[in-house]
Amino acid sequence: MTAALSLVQGDGFEPGASMRRRLAGFVNTLRGAGFAVGHAETADAARLLASPVADRPESLRAALSALFCSRQGDIARFDELFAAFWRGRGMRQAARISASGRSPSPRRFETGPAAENSAMGLPEASPLKGPGDGPADGRGRRGGASAHEALATKDLRKLGGPQEMAAAIALAERLARRMRARLTRRDRLRARGRRLDLRATIRRSIGHGGEPFDLAFRRRKPKPLRLVVLLDASGSMELYTSFFVRFLHAISLSFRQSEAFLFHTRLAHVSSALRERDPTRALDRLALMAQGIGGGTKIGESLAAFNRWHARRVIHSRTCVMILSDGYDTGEPALLDAAMRAIRRRCRRIVWLNPLVGWEGYEPSARGMQAALPHVDLFASAHNIDSLAALEQYLARI
Repeated sequence: MTAALSLVQGDGFEPGASMRRRLAGFVNTLRGAGFAVGHAETADAARLLASPVADRPESLRAALSALFCSRQGDIARFDELFAAFWRGRGMRQAARISASGRSPSPRRFETGPAAENSAMGLPEASPLKGPGDGPADGRGRRGGASAHEALATKDLRKLGGPQEMAAAIALAERLARRMRARLTRRDRLRARGRRLDLRATIRRSIGHGGEPFDLAFRRRKPKPLRLVVLLDASGSMELYTSFFVRFLHAISLSFRQSEAFLFHTRLAHVSSALRERDPTRALDRLALMAQGIGGGTKIGESLAAFNRWHARRVIHSRTCVMILSDGYDTGEPALLDAAMRAIRRRCRRIVWLNPLVGWEGYEPSARGMQAALPHVDLFASAHNIDSLAALEQYLARI
């Protein structure tokens, strides 16, 4: 958002500060809905807003549509988003776009002070808090915050209806983006180094008459954290699979260093499908690549196939292998034990997320879970969004 705001300051035609904030918010809305809006388009849109074209809403809509729509299917969606954002019309119709999975943010169609803050890129109190978060001083409503907090703690299998599922998916997608931002900042801090590079410092001092004003440091080449996620898509995970697939989609878009796999009775490498920005196209490709979803589970055989065909290519010394499964394996525990042992030798950490951990009275008594646990660094729940958010701090320490 901050980058978009800085781009809308043209050199010739330049809109006012309020209009720049509104444009930055609209650009962020379009990007979240899957539109390919770059720096050049944003700068051109700023010039349009400062030109006579902006005097007539219909002319402005047509001009911005021609500027921002790069595909045939974008045109109808653009008209809905434009009407909702700029005119406050068609709010229910725009909300259906979010429910279908095309728009990742539940704050997309806010107006008033909350929209101003979002457009200006102001910080939020929590990555999982929505609109209305602020001090309870009686001057504003906190219904949005409480709704988001309740949704974050609700078991995913108890989500009621497509609208609630869409809101939960939006929170998970926002969480994936925050996780990536946090890990990137950590990598940059670590890359500063502490050892002085004398040769480079002397070379730089030549331009200052030999005075070492500009110090250079030896630094390790940063090796970013890589996430390799293996999702159990068997019948016993059916209540959670659709949500986790969307969370995997957000991870694949946010983390360049990531790989995604689905397994049931066999393993499928699905990273290329999940890197499709349009969730509908991503899920269509995923359905073709991972036929057999909802059947039995052979975790040991699937992980053995992963070791045989993929592990050497996708795992390095800063890789976290994340397995999302309930641990119900129909295969031999010895095979799963051997596969987990092989993964353990290659990667930095193994995280096993089991949605059943959040159930009252659950014990990891399944044979597959018992075979895998000795090789796992973190065994945690994944039954709601808060449990996924807790994973962020663990990853930041790797």
